[in-house]
Order: sequence, then structure tokens, then C-alpha cells
Amino acid sequence: MHVGVRTGAWVGGLSATLVAVALVSSAVGPVTIGVGSVADIALAALLGGTSDAPTTHRTIVLSIRMPRIALGAVVGFALAAAGTVMQGFFRNPMADPSIVGVSAGAATGAVAAIVAPVSVPFGLPAAAFAGALLAAFGVYLIASEGGRTPVETLLLAGIAVQTFLGAVVSFLLVNAGRDLREAIYWLMGHLHDSTWTEATVAAAVVVPGFFALLAYARDLNVLLLGEEDAHSLGIEVERTKRLLLAVSSLLTAAAVAVAGVIGFVGLVVPHVMRLLVGPDHRILLPTSALAGAAFLVATDTIARSGTAEVPVGIVTAAVGAPFFLYLLRNREVNAP
Repeated sequence: MHVGVRTGAWVGGLSATLVAVALVSSAVGPVTIGVGSVADIALAALLGGTSDAPTTHRTIVLSIRMPRIALGAVVGFALAAAGTVMQGFFRNPMADPSIVGVSAGAATGAVAAIVAPVSVPFGLPAAAFAGALLAAFGVYLIASEGGRTPVETLLLAGIAVQTFLGAVVSFLLVNAGRDLREAIYWLMGHLHDSTWTEATVAAAVVVPGFFALLAYARDLNVLLLGEEDAHSLGIEVERTKRLLLAVSSLLTAAAVAVAGVIGFVGLVVPHVMRLLVGPDHRILLPTSALAGAAFLVATDTIARSGTAEVPVGIVTAAVGAPFFLYLLRNREVNAP
């Protein structure tokens, strides 16, 4: 089957799955609302019509649950897309979106903003976003020499910067005082108190970034053959690497800035989709992104369904880690 047809079929199916998960998630909560009623409220809002649902139900769905679901979908989409690219970029099945220090930089910026006695312009998300990009840029500068950025050096630099920033975060937590609870909650990853503004701002960064990565999906396929072979086939290797690294870091920074550190989405989801659709990034990238969106919405629904809400990062780790070990045990985790 032609790759375009396969991609369209998979994208259509996963998009329908995402919509179904979002509708079910919108119906779940302390106040139970029927899925049919949720669909009616959502369609009325999209088409500018009116719904027969009670005002309370409309408020719950449109102002509380759907903003959280939209933000979860954007964050999961970004993390899975970035994870797919990073695994292909490093040709390493253990690579994830945070491998170049983005999450550690965001954590440093966010915790510093929480602990600092002065207010931060544009709030905590801006501090996390700035910290993420600064960390990624620092790793790139450390690893680059003579106009080249060896992948191995980049990986080692990322590990070193992550370790250093982890120590900085630990120091800030020790001295956090009354702000310790808020800082730890952010570090666990959460979608609590999400707003349409946050979802819209995150999507404004993630969607253009995703299409930029998708435009380079063929080049990423060629890079899997090795840099020398890619160069001989006409790929501008260093320029392509810089772009893939920069955009993937941007997507990860946008996700972490609004939701905290959420693990395993960018690690496990690309593996699962690679088993299902194969290694061709022209189909793997969009399917992983949509699967990541559906996965995070589903896990966040679980996170807020108990008697006490837990950070979604705990649920993704609890679900993702055993599944990844299962894949590893059954030798399903292979290099891209």
C-alpha cells in the first residue's frame, strides 16, 4: 500500500480514537455527564448553536474538562512527536524528548520561579520555557566544534547538563521552605487548572513545529543510514541535524512549560507505533503524535478519576514503565 494511503488511514483512525477518548474523558468526573450530552455540548459550541444540556453541565464541560483535555492532547502530541524524532536522530531506542537537557532546564527555571522571592514576568510557564531552551542551546554549544555536532558528543553533553541541573533543582528544593509542595507537584507533571489560553498558546508553538519536523521526515529516514551515506545522497547533514534538534527541543519546552515533567510519553509511544506502522518517519511521526495525544488524555482521565487526584506524571510512569519493560523483555525494543 502506498505510504500516503497508509498514513491517511492511520491518521484517520487515530484521530477518531482521540476524539472518542476526549468525549469519554469529558464525561468522567465527580459530576457524571453522558457521552451523548458531552457530544451535543461540544458540537453546539463548535457550530455556534445551542445545547439543551443544563447550564451546569455546559460550564463543567466547556470551562473545566475540555480545556484540560485540549492541553493534555497538545502536550502528549508534542512529547510523542519530539520523542520520535529524538530516537531517530540519535538512532537510540532509549532516547526521549528530555535527552538534551530540555526537561532539566525547564525544571530549573520553574522551581527557581516558585522559590524566588520576586515575581517572574509572564509567570512560571515562561520561566520553565526559557530554562528549557537555554539548557538545549547550552548543550548544543558544548557539543559543537568546527561547525559539526557529533551525535555521541551531543548525547554525553546532554547527560552531563541534566546531571548538573538536577543538582541545582535539588539545591533549590532543599531551600524551598513553604514552596516545597508546589515545586514538587510541578515536577511530577500535571494538567490541573488548565485553561483554554494555555492550550492555545501551547498549540501555537507545537502545531507549526510539528509540520516543520514532518517536512524533514524523509531526511530523517536517510539519516538513519548514517551521516556519510546521508551526505552522499544529497542531505545537508549538519543543517538538518540543527533543525531537528532545535524544533524538537522547542516542542518539548512548550509541553513541559505548561504541564511540568511528564515522563514515558515520548519514550514508549514511539516504540509502540514503530511496531505497528514501521520505521518510516513519514507515517511514524504523525501516528506517534496522535497516539501520544490520546495516551496522555486517557492517563489524565485515570489520574483525576480517583477519590483524590494525582499528578498525571505518576500515572504515565506507572503505565509506561512496566509496558516498556515488557517490550524490552520480549526483545521488541530495537534501534530505529
